Amino acid sequence: MASLVAWNLLTFNLFLIILQVFAGRDFYKILGVSKNAKLNQIKKAYRTLAKELHPDKNPGDEDANKRFQDLGAAYEVLSDAEKRKIYDKHGEEGLSKGDVGGDPFSSFFGDFSFFGGGGGNRDREIPRGGDIVMDLDVTLEELYSGNFVEVVRYKPVAKPAKGTRKCNCRTEMVTQQLGPGRFQMTQQQVCDDCPNVKMVPEEKLLEIEIEPGMRDGQEYPFVAEGEPHIDGEPGDLRFKIKQQKHRRFERKGDDLYTNVTISLKDALVGFEMDIQHLDGHMVHVVRDKITWPGARMRKPGEGMPNYENNNVKGQLFITFDIDFPKGTLTEEEKEALIKILKQDSKQVVYNGLQASMFA
Repeated sequence: MASLVAWNLLTFNLFLIILQVFAGRDFYKILGVSKNAKLNQIKKAYRTLAKELHPDKNPGDEDANKRFQDLGAAYEVLSDAEKRKIYDKHGEEGLSKGDVGGDPFSSFFGDFSFFGGGGGNRDREIPRGGDIVMDLDVTLEELYSGNFVEVVRYKPVAKPAKGTRKCNCRTEMVTQQLGPGRFQMTQQQVCDDCPNVKMVPEEKLLEIEIEPGMRDGQEYPFVAEGEPHIDGEPGDLRFKIKQQKHRRFERKGDDLYTNVTISLKDALVGFEMDIQHLDGHMVHVVRDKITWPGARMRKPGEGMPNYENNNVKGQLFITFDIDFPKGTLTEEEKEALIKILKQDSKQVVYNGLQASMFA
């Protein structure tokens, strides 16, 4: 009877542990991705759902707002390698407590293994090939609207070959008996005997998604597409976004800047014009008052899309330059201008670069 009670108590404790490990939200289900999804798949799923569930598109919808918050929490965890590792081991509950490391069952029962097998043995660190980082030239138009770019990758791949080779070499401590009651520990290199392989280059087509709002210097990773390691795992291949200079626009964060040159007539009497944006749509500009050289106009929502939330866009700043007429005016024209402008002669000398110091 006592053994039955003990067994029931043990079963109940195991059940509590399992509940603790798997409690919380299913972040993979929230994002609609598999548990082996790559980082770019997670980002793409988040961006798509964020547009659909954003509060600006669902005013007053509490369910959509709750799902949007869950979506943000899921993305925060699964887009971070360390947090994702903890979540995969211990569920959402483990994130608040931190990674306790190892198997939750072994941490409950200690190094002595109730389920059989030795405890306390750690796996040897798996060797890894080098990472490759390559620049990827991207236009500002692509960073505004998004695009897919195909890149051909010639990657060395291990193929079976004749014979065997020494592999997984490591340094181990070996104990030798020198005599009765005398022992000596020495370091020795120990290797396994593995089938031989040869590295053969293979062509592979990689598709890179240029996501709207990506920034200069941002990296796009391809896991396990880097340098191979004959005894371990390949490194990663990372493409670094290199934003190309643009003829009309300058980007600073999520804001865009451009300059427009207008005639003196337009500067004095006002004007209307359209500026073609990066995706082809027109930004309408109206000035019905005097425009002075260096005047700046701000157009909200006409900047770059924010990478984390494409529903939010930066601002477009337009600076105006004045094209003054060439040549000379007649005395009659000068008199007419003085009457029209109704402005006295004025000349002020000052340090324009440090004007605020003397204001």
